[in-house]
Parts: sequence; structure tokens; C-alpha cells
Amino acid sequence: MGAALDEAKRAVEVDEVPVGAVVVVDGRVVGRGHNSTEALCDPTAHAEIIAVGAACRALGVPRLTDGTIYVTMEPCPMCAGAIVQARLKRLVYGCDDPKAGYAGSLGNIADDPRLNHRVAITSGVRADECSALVSGFFGRIRTHGG
Repeated sequence: MGAALDEAKRAVEVDEVPVGAVVVVDGRVVGRGHNSTEALCDPTAHAEIIAVGAACRALGVPRLTDGTIYVTMEPCPMCAGAIVQARLKRLVYGCDDPKAGYAGSLGNIADDPRLNHRVAITSGVRADECSALVSGFFGRIRTHGG
């Protein structure tokens, strides 16, 4: 989760919502990303999507069946769906996202028994640190405009 937090901090440096993600296979980070929707003018440029794509390209595979993705915030429906499509074995995330999270908060695509793949989920890892990054980011925006 430390590497995902580092990615989230990189997002803050470029005025993006501070969410970071890394994909780990065999104990090695093979893909990383942070939110880049503003920089890329792309609503799909979430940390998870970037990290999964980077990992697949690095390994030369379309699926990450032995991989674990670490994300600082609970994935949205799009990202949870991408995690399922990538066939990741495990999702580990920091803080819940009660407004958009789809790995437990509003629903759970990642562990939906109706789908052909289910992802093991661990939540709350370093949640206070992850939540503080997001709260601080939006607090600054409310205070200083954005």
C-alpha cells in the first residue's frame, strides 16, 4: 500500500484527485498509476485503469490472474469492472468511497457471484492515511477554490 500511497501523492503534485494504484505479481510491482483525468482530458484515466494497463503491457498479457492490485481508495464501478475483466486475484484498498465505491459501499462488482470472475477483497488497509490525502485535497479546493 505504501507504493500506492506514493502514487496518490504524485497525483496531488499535479492537481489530480489523490488516488494511487499498483499491481503486484510475484512480490514485484509490475504496474503503477495515479489519477490523470485532468492531465489527459480523459474520464477513464483513473489510477486503477492506468496501473492495470501498465501491468498488462509490462508482462505482455491481457489478464493478471496472479496479480493483486493495491488502491488507496475503493474503486468506482468502472475500475471495479476493469479489475474483474483483468482477472486480478485480489483487490486491497485503503479508504471507502461512500459516494462512488463499488467494491462494498454502493455495490460490489468485484465480488458479484453472477459474474464469471470474483476478486478477493481486503479493505481498510492504511485507511486513515488514504482518507487524509483525499480530505486534505478537497479541503484545499474548498478553501482556495479550484
